[in-house]
Amino acid sequence: MIRSLKQSISKFSLIGGIKLGWILGIDTGGTYTDGVIIDPASKEIIAKSKALTTLEDLTIGIRNCLDSLGATTFNTLSMVSLSTTLATNTIVEGRGCEVGLIQVGRKPNGILPTEHVILTPGGHDIKGWPMEDLDLDLLRGQLVSFKGKVEAVAVSGYLSIRNPEHELQVRDLVQEVLHIPVVCAHELTTTLGLYERTVTAVLNARLLPVIAELIQSVKKVLAEQEINAPVMIVKGDGSLMSEQVAREKPIETILSGPASSIIGGTYLTPTDNALIVDIGGTTTDIALVEEGIPRLTQEGAVVGGWFTRVHSAEINTYGLGGDSQIQMTKDRKLLVGPRRAFPLCYVASQYPSIEKELLQYASKIVNTSVIQSVDCFVAFPRQNRETLSPSEIKLLNLLGSGPHTFYYLAEKMEVDPILFSSESYLQKLINLGLIARVTLTPTDILHVRGTYTAWNDQVAKLGCELLAQKMGKSLEDFLNAASERIIDNLCFTIIQSFQMYEGNSSNPLSNEQVMYYLNKALHPQENGLLHCRLNAGMPIIGIGAPAHAWLPQVAKLLNTPLLVPEHAEVANAVGAAVGKIVVNVETMIRPDSNFGGFVVYSLKGHKHLDEFEEAVDYAENEARKHASREAEKTGAQHYELIVKREDINAEINYSPDHPLFIECKIKVTAIGTSTGHKLKGLQFSGNMNIMV
Repeated sequence: MIRSLKQSISKFSLIGGIKLGWILGIDTGGTYTDGVIIDPASKEIIAKSKALTTLEDLTIGIRNCLDSLGATTFNTLSMVSLSTTLATNTIVEGRGCEVGLIQVGRKPNGILPTEHVILTPGGHDIKGWPMEDLDLDLLRGQLVSFKGKVEAVAVSGYLSIRNPEHELQVRDLVQEVLHIPVVCAHELTTTLGLYERTVTAVLNARLLPVIAELIQSVKKVLAEQEINAPVMIVKGDGSLMSEQVAREKPIETILSGPASSIIGGTYLTPTDNALIVDIGGTTTDIALVEEGIPRLTQEGAVVGGWFTRVHSAEINTYGLGGDSQIQMTKDRKLLVGPRRAFPLCYVASQYPSIEKELLQYASKIVNTSVIQSVDCFVAFPRQNRETLSPSEIKLLNLLGSGPHTFYYLAEKMEVDPILFSSESYLQKLINLGLIARVTLTPTDILHVRGTYTAWNDQVAKLGCELLAQKMGKSLEDFLNAASERIIDNLCFTIIQSFQMYEGNSSNPLSNEQVMYYLNKALHPQENGLLHCRLNAGMPIIGIGAPAHAWLPQVAKLLNTPLLVPEHAEVANAVGAAVGKIVVNVETMIRPDSNFGGFVVYSLKGHKHLDEFEEAVDYAENEARKHASREAEKTGAQHYELIVKREDINAEINYSPDHPLFIECKIKVTAIGTSTGHKLKGLQFSGNMNIMV
């Protein structure tokens, strides 16, 4: 723990006579749980801490993180803000509750994230008029198929964003018949796209109990520390929402963790235009910030292969982090990632006996053809073993007393080491999360180099020495080769990200000619005939614990400045603490071709008005009222409303002075904080798109 807490500092700050408490930011990442306490008036980091994330029970890691911060800082907290990877991981891993889907009108083309689907008549046309009447008596009978099979229901009506009446009626009937939570697609997004809107609704329903359990567990830990401040959750665009909204719209928390890193990175540095590179334990997340604002996805986030309509920061994620597995290929080259493993140095600090076992099998590690030579495995305690095979149970029992090496396990399982790595039960236990791989990682390289020495550097060195001997290298040559591979991979991820931000989604790493020039640039040779140079168009902001170790050389190769701010290792938690509440409400006015006049499309449905200015006034007033309600529901105590209007017309040749009116869009944005004040110097743009 590092703390800058001074006894003379008051735990309250005064702005305009208003007493303000400190803010606690918590980020639960795939490897670490970070915590910070910030004074919102002075922008000072009062205290910070890191603890290992306990994936089997996130509250353990959060509790450890808070214990390290120190209870004396909790007395006057005004807000607790949480960012989490839980929603993203749940979707990627296909977990969550069983969901029933009711399609009203039409069923979209494409695979859906549930097998429980009912198609019932109804739906609307593009102007908001019913295409077919809703038959509630028919639907009541259809709902019988859901009983006892689903824990939540998603309702998606055809063009419900133009008129949600059918979705609302279906919701009421489902609640009456099944008494389970119901999600309406029109309440999550106002963007066209039946398939994406339907997927968003189903995934949101799947996440309802997951996020509810997380919030309940976190509040339990906060209660243990006597923290009574309101809890806010970070959304995928980096803005905040209240606990209540998070329970209703958990889908908004996807990519919450990476979004927090963007906000934290911009908050801690004075640069408005930069590429933020967040090196975590599991992944490296890269985002573009222009004029202090992160670029957002235009269509919606893609998570676990599912296309959604959730607005989020445009983040490129790569399987490269401090805990990425380092392994040797059959042709004696090194690979880093994308698979994650526990660092040898960390596990050896908990179980020193692993060193003796590595030495015991050193000859086999160096001399056999098995490429996973220095791998070990560790088990996680689980009670339910009913579905496991005898071999799986035997392997778990072997790991019951602590981690063991690959060769020890192969010997005890009476399997040839060459065959053991391909045994189905080994991979199954890894996939189920019952065991995990322990091996060399970039964190071990830093321990041997002396750059980072939190754990057992001797075992890290032993692992490197064994793999170096297997490759026919000296220890120093091996360390150089591993470091070069890590730095090259980081350069490649940044190059790919710049390319994608410029609109080119092709993979340069699969092109032999492109790789020739990239390698020339990354590994210049004085006597070479061709010299290449890379120049990044903007500086890099490096955050995450390993940033200071790897990114200086990366920035040098890309010929760009590097900013690694103080507190970079907890930037995600800083981002969670300093985020703003941002609510965007949009209205749309179109000409009524049937009856003349104009139609305002809203959450209530559609309303006909004769005069254009009358329609504009109505649309703006309704948007203002709804933005205010949503901002307050989201937890804002202080907010401002910003109104933007866009008229879309088409010029016609025969009447150039009288363009044809197409539509008018009115957007009202509420921007505020949940602590009754504004955070000075913070710029941010987030999205909650709601049609009113």
